[in-house]
Amino acid sequence: MVALALGIAMITVSCGSNTTGAGGGTPTLAWYIFPEPSGAFASAASECSKASNGEYNIQMHILPAAADGQRQEMVRRLAAGDTALDILGLDVTWTAEFAEAGWLAPWPDQLASQVRNGTLPTMIKTGTWKNKLYSAPFNTNTQVLWYRKSLVPNPPKTWAEMLDQAKQLASQGKPHYIEIQGAQYEGFTVWFNTMVASAGGSVVSPSGQKVTLGQPALKALQIMSDLAHSPAADPSLSNQMEDQNRLAFESGVAAFELNYPFVYPSAKADVPKIYKDMGWAPYPTVDPSQPSHVTIGGIDLAVSSLSRYKKQSFDAIQCLRQDKNQVRNAVKGGLPPVSEAVYKDKSFQKTYPAWKTILQSLQNASVRPLTPAYQSVSLQIAYSLSPPSTIVPSSDLPILKTRIQDAIDSKGLVP
Repeated sequence: MVALALGIAMITVSCGSNTTGAGGGTPTLAWYIFPEPSGAFASAASECSKASNGEYNIQMHILPAAADGQRQEMVRRLAAGDTALDILGLDVTWTAEFAEAGWLAPWPDQLASQVRNGTLPTMIKTGTWKNKLYSAPFNTNTQVLWYRKSLVPNPPKTWAEMLDQAKQLASQGKPHYIEIQGAQYEGFTVWFNTMVASAGGSVVSPSGQKVTLGQPALKALQIMSDLAHSPAADPSLSNQMEDQNRLAFESGVAAFELNYPFVYPSAKADVPKIYKDMGWAPYPTVDPSQPSHVTIGGIDLAVSSLSRYKKQSFDAIQCLRQDKNQVRNAVKGGLPPVSEAVYKDKSFQKTYPAWKTILQSLQNASVRPLTPAYQSVSLQIAYSLSPPSTIVPSSDLPILKTRIQDAIDSKGLVP
């Protein structure tokens, strides 16, 4: 389905005149967004264009499927001063970088208050830089613990409990792997950030200028190392990403999987027997005294500072973010909403059986390091710590701290 979406260079959804606004015509707003094959985004764009009563038409421009490709295309065009971009679909890690570069128009105070009202607070953090809202949360994502109910009658609350349960299952000759993202890529950074936050720490300071890794990071690294050297580790751990985790769990060799909600409908379609045995629970924590703080994902919508139609773009984003569109994005596209009210809707709860656990995770979530140098920081984390079987906490942490600080200070070479 993604391949089909990639074959679409541009989708136009408009009503009435499709002019650029010259001579009093209806402005066409260029919305750059990742491929969403279900058609949920296209439906929202069409409906919002009609509901604007001639204020604007929204034209969707489909970005590459990979996040790196999405970022590269927008950065290249914004850096060249391209005024043809209006609404930008940003990964939750890009706001600081784009805002610092001067590419985003800050949300006017009154509209910013409307965005903040009723939106998950952690997602608001992803769209905020230097106390200003630059991006409005559009959808989100979070990992939870998926497990086999026949093997795990009592889901673990901590990593220590999960490792112990996996070892017991292994000793009994039963499926026992813990599936998680151990390859050298962004997913590994997400795992590390989640572990550090769940131990009570952070990677960088609120200003994004200083590394703050300390004792919580040592705890996180020790658990990652413990997993890699235990029977719970999948032999392919160092090469696994989210989809490999899904496939391994569906094959029946695993008892646990830490992954996004897409794995549940996938199992329903592909392996009904495993699907019926799947349970879900909050992501295990590192520190028993506090809940886990899973690293949040998702897409925020921002207005380009170069746009000729800023007011219309802000209005269009408000329409695209409406609760009814968030429900459609979730039901058709599997993208969890950012509106707290949606999770209270009975009809939504029926379509999302794990909604309560997902909401709990989102309410306790952590964000990836907020810094304009995030791309370099993420690369340094994955490069320094992968594969997890090589982690030596006491010696790796000082090296990691130096490399991250160098990335923030734009020193040295990015691997």
